[in-house]
Amino acid sequence: MTANQKSSAQIIYLILAALFIASLVTSNLIFQKFFYWEPFGLYRFEISVGILPYPITFLITDVLSEIYGKKKANQVVIAGIFASFFSMLIILVSNAAPAISNSPIDDGTFSRVFGLSPLAVLASMLAYLAAQFIDIRIFHFWKKKTNGKHLWLRNNFSTFTSQFIDTFTVLFLLCSFNVLPWEIFVGLLLSGFLFKILIAALDTPVLYLLVYLFRRKFNLKIGEEIID
Repeated sequence: MTANQKSSAQIIYLILAALFIASLVTSNLIFQKFFYWEPFGLYRFEISVGILPYPITFLITDVLSEIYGKKKANQVVIAGIFASFFSMLIILVSNAAPAISNSPIDDGTFSRVFGLSPLAVLASMLAYLAAQFIDIRIFHFWKKKTNGKHLWLRNNFSTFTSQFIDTFTVLFLLCSFNVLPWEIFVGLLLSGFLFKILIAALDTPVLYLLVYLFRRKFNLKIGEEIID
């Protein structure tokens, strides 16, 4: 690999890491708003808007795993942990700071929107740790078994498994912390998991395209990774 290619690879890696962290932190901040989606009237999804940016994190870890390797993918996951806990600290301090009388957002409004975010971050991080590391581990297991072929297989096997673990764990903890009522647990679990499966299936062509472009740009063979 030439010096220019190494420089480009590093820049792209940083961009992907930034998108990963931004998606992760944003999903924790906006989780309290719920919406429904009823595609073609077949099924009514009732899910948190926090689920919208979250599948992006799994797409990015799959791209990183395929092109940059397991070590680089794990590094981004760990960076996401620090970013999330740092955002939780900022929210706690901001929530404790008293609003002035003419503040556009008063203390009550701010607390209703962001007050539960630290608990959400904690629950999300515990689920996130389990799901992301399992996702990367399964991805590389199937990559080794298939000698770098059948990208769709490892992408979907790893994502389906990790997304169920993530959805179940985060909802279980949020209900245990009394952030969400238990009576909506099963409905949210089913909607959340089915939605993530649908998105995972839809992002497979995107993954193929990105991997194709990266392999072409960096002259990588099937199964080959960028070596530092």
